[in-house]
Amino acid sequence: MAQAEVTSRRSKAVASVRRLHTKAGRRQSSTFLVEGPQALREALAHRADIHQVYVTADAVTRWDKIMQAARAATAPITLVSESVMSAMAETRSPQGLLAICGMGAVGLKVIMAAQPQVLVALDQVSDPGNVGTIIRTADAAGAHGVLLTGDSVDPFNGKCVRASAGSIFHLPVIPEVRVEDLVAAARQQGAVIAVASAAGERELFEWLDSVALESAPVMNPTLWVFGSEAHGVGPTFSEVADVRVRIPIHGSAESLNIASAVAVCLYADADRRHATLR
Repeated sequence: MAQAEVTSRRSKAVASVRRLHTKAGRRQSSTFLVEGPQALREALAHRADIHQVYVTADAVTRWDKIMQAARAATAPITLVSESVMSAMAETRSPQGLLAICGMGAVGLKVIMAAQPQVLVALDQVSDPGNVGTIIRTADAAGAHGVLLTGDSVDPFNGKCVRASAGSIFHLPVIPEVRVEDLVAAARQQGAVIAVASAAGERELFEWLDSVALESAPVMNPTLWVFGSEAHGVGPTFSEVADVRVRIPIHGSAESLNIASAVAVCLYADADRRHATLR
């Protein structure tokens, strides 16, 4: 059952939520905001660490099944006025549901212990909308985690969380990973480090076809590395890459958006891997 309604925009609850609009606030509390029914539905379905749910009276009725799931999960629920919800939310037109979730404590060692076949590394990628879309794409393509180097955007940024469409709850997402640690872990795992670059020496599909024909196991784990559209990957990844691949451009476009490039690479790789099961 919800607590008494919060109606003051100056309440401690509003101040606490608004601190999570900042990276510093999220880092200090190890929590982040989830807005809207889709994201909260996914958080509940995947047993996310939900610290608090805020909901308006109208949303209690409109999203009845989600509220039932929240009660079943024994998530703390607080009723708030429409004015308070507007003060808490990052979006201009909130849908009456907002939750505070824990980031979880999954680290690089935990991910590697699971012997992932496909990981995505984002090196110095700063656009939250792109990162959220990449998390969603990685999830759809069957990747086992998304790791961001220290200079990349915080993946728990509100815009990134919304762009992930709930996928941030489906696979591990780790911010502020040291490039050197990630390279060492990939080497220990025996993973191929594949860097996507417009200046890559190998054409993507040609390289994947050649890998499939080699005597080495087709299912070698792969760490796919993507850099910012402006600067590409940093020097460390470029130097240690086992292969640098380029996506062929058949039209007049100069390049692909990074989220599109990730989708092409991951799905091409997924097709190769699943072909062995057919």
